[in-house]
Amino acid sequence: MNEIPGGSEKVGSSGASRLAPRSARAALEPERVPQPRYSKRARHPFVIVGNAVITIVILLAVVAGLAVAIGKQRFEAPGPLAAERIVNIPRGNGIKDIADLLQREGVIDQPWVFMGGVVALNARDELKYGEYLFPRQASLRDVVDTLVEGKVIQHQVTVPEGLTSEQIVARLLENDTLSGPVKEIPKEGSLLPETYRFTRGTTREQLIQRMQQAQRRASQEAWERRAPDLPLQTPEQLVVLASLVEKETGRADERSRVAAVFINRLKQKMKLQSDPTIIYGLVGGKGTLGRAIMRSEIEQATPYNTYVIVGLPPGPIANPGRAALEAAASPSRTRDLFFVADGAGGHAFAENLEQHQRNVARLRQFEQQLKDKAAPDAAAPAAASAYAPPASAAAPSPAATASTPTPPPRPQGRAKTPAAARQ
Repeated sequence: MNEIPGGSEKVGSSGASRLAPRSARAALEPERVPQPRYSKRARHPFVIVGNAVITIVILLAVVAGLAVAIGKQRFEAPGPLAAERIVNIPRGNGIKDIADLLQREGVIDQPWVFMGGVVALNARDELKYGEYLFPRQASLRDVVDTLVEGKVIQHQVTVPEGLTSEQIVARLLENDTLSGPVKEIPKEGSLLPETYRFTRGTTREQLIQRMQQAQRRASQEAWERRAPDLPLQTPEQLVVLASLVEKETGRADERSRVAAVFINRLKQKMKLQSDPTIIYGLVGGKGTLGRAIMRSEIEQATPYNTYVIVGLPPGPIANPGRAALEAAASPSRTRDLFFVADGAGGHAFAENLEQHQRNVARLRQFEQQLKDKAAPDAAAPAAASAYAPPASAAAPSPAATASTPTPPPRPQGRAKTPAAARQ
């Protein structure tokens, strides 16, 4: 045992040592542990405030993360719509107005989530006005995507071939999806009959301009592909000829052959003798006469009556479609000079007057068979009226009834008296 100055002893055991207390009282007292010493810098107010700020930021980040997760879940969850619905978003509406409108229409039920999603996607300035169809249970994301992509409802209007410009304008005025007035009736033959798609609010003038542009392109394309020996001088004359073809037949397989009859007659300086030109000379843009043509009207001089004038009329008598334009530009290679209705919805063609007269005789025989068959039937007057004018109408001339029967009106609004070209 070694003595340690001050009364303590150093006790050694296997190289280990410890301090022995000086007295029994000292042995009962707990051993004093040195207190840690804190840095004065750690107790600085700025450090304390910084730690608090960091803690708050972390808490806010956690809260924000939870909010984003919850918002994302709600943003992509199925919406409240029980069935698809059409909603019109007016021009100039802000994000709050759009959210309120969608909520009123039942498309969304969480407008704030909708607005938050729009802001988060940086799409505030990308929302487009228009008429939209929202599907059943559309999510908020679906709604925002629809508005951003501008998936507006597409309406359509079909303009049949062979209508006059006045008739086309009347149809546009009846369409309540279009807006605005029509300043003036477009020039005859300047509108291309087609099916046009548009959105709600499109003006009628805008649609007319589209029809005019389409007609210019179609007529120019047909003119550039025209037959080299065509006796026409301008694309405008092509449109005039195509309008006659359009009014004479509604059958696709006959257009080029009807065009050939007119082309052959033009080459031989023969009068075209097309009944639709008589009607247009009498009623203009109204389009239909409503009865059979009378002898006096066949001989009545108008700028359009091709029984009186030689060559083409001064302008189109309707708005021809693409097929009629192509037929007029590339007619069939035939020597036909005549055609007459065959009683079955088509026409019989002939190269000379003798053949034509036989075709007319067959037509009269067919008509008589129809009358004989329908005579015992109480509905006979209705059947006969398809080929004769109403009883109240003035009697047609022998010439008009001899070779220009009036078949039932065709569905595209064409003239009710498509006629045979006659000598």
